[in-house]
Amino acid sequence: MKSVITTVVTAADAAGRFPSSSDLESVQGSIQRSAARLEAAEKLASNLDAVAKEAYDACIKKYPYLNDAGQANSTPVFKEKCARDIKHYLRLVSYCLVVGGTGPLDEWGIAGQREVYRALSLPTAPYVEALSFARNRGCAPRDLSPQALTEYNALLDYAINSLS
Repeated sequence: MKSVITTVVTAADAAGRFPSSSDLESVQGSIQRSAARLEAAEKLASNLDAVAKEAYDACIKKYPYLNDAGQANSTPVFKEKCARDIKHYLRLVSYCLVVGGTGPLDEWGIAGQREVYRALSLPTAPYVEALSFARNRGCAPRDLSPQALTEYNALLDYAINSLS
């Protein structure tokens, strides 16, 4: 799984060198931000169901046509799958917070997603809306410390950009 440490070591190895001072500073910065990332991961994990439900509801509110016959949210099975997918992206964000890199999102959430959504004729805009809602709903200091919220938002932005 890709983390800041594996990324630095892999890049240095591919270049046939030891990690440079700037490489090590990058790792040190990641370690210094680890407490904030872990705070965000803990809060997200403890509230995952509620955050995912609010995000799902916001998505359906913005795109009510998804409930129309034949659309992506038109049957109970489709609704469960849509809610499951939103929760899946949020869970991957929490994994990324723990490892300090985008590896879980890259490997389990982004690789091949456009092709899958295209093949199934699923729109990505509702997922973008759900994740944007989750990002915009967070508030410091009510929900997280400012640094933890920054870490959380950065990963949500990464997921949103991959879906856009």
